[in-house]
Amino acid sequence: MVSQNGMQRLLVLSGLIGLMIVVAPALAQPQEFQQPAPVPSNPQTTDKKVGKDDKDRQRGTVGKSKLEKDTGTVNDRIFEVLPNYGTVENAKELPPLTTGQKFRLATAGVFDWGAYPFNGILSGIAQAKNDPKEWGQGWDAYGKRYGASFADNSIGTYMTTAIFPSLLHEDPRYYQLGNGRFAHRAYHAINRLFVVRTDSGRERFNFSESAGNAAAAAISNAYHVPEDRTASRNATTFAFLILYDGLDNELKEFWPDIRRKVFHKNTP
Repeated sequence: MVSQNGMQRLLVLSGLIGLMIVVAPALAQPQEFQQPAPVPSNPQTTDKKVGKDDKDRQRGTVGKSKLEKDTGTVNDRIFEVLPNYGTVENAKELPPLTTGQKFRLATAGVFDWGAYPFNGILSGIAQAKNDPKEWGQGWDAYGKRYGASFADNSIGTYMTTAIFPSLLHEDPRYYQLGNGRFAHRAYHAINRLFVVRTDSGRERFNFSESAGNAAAAAISNAYHVPEDRTASRNATTFAFLILYDGLDNELKEFWPDIRRKVFHKNTP
């Protein structure tokens, strides 16, 4: 059962998402002036480039980063702010990820610019609550809390996206259902916490999610204060990481609908 502190952290996370809806940056404005394209000096090279662009358009990869193209994913930022790496739209099957690609997906999410203010807000709340008391107050204490928050989320991401999926040959990407009844899609998002695709395309229990977050909770004992190195605190950290991943899956599933209906954008 999640402790009161864990539930408070989940409520804070939900509040942050609501806040980001309000402060989400305005949609990019079109440029007033556009320079004409330079005259190509080599027609054969241009023909090859045009051919490649046509193929990219057919595959829907125009405008994607190299990581997105290599992994078949799209970082369609949730509320234009939250990172959304590892999400697959409009695809049921993709080639398996290499170990290097799994680590690249984890690294992209951990060091995305959106992760820094997110952990900063969580650390500020812990500072206001003076949690843990042993660290006290002041900028030095805030730095410790920020480091602990960043480590909790980062280690959890690497464990569930890169390390355990590589060891167990599981696919850490989230495949959007994309259509159907609300209840069916909501269930699909939660179900992905317990069912995962393997690199061979089969489905089985999601060992990476459970084992990865359990390992992250255990590792957190190394940098938390002695009074927090308890089974209860480890269980709370584990439960929070699972709840966060579940909420993250729900946002990944329904964000395209919100983007179209609220922000009136048909594409990322």
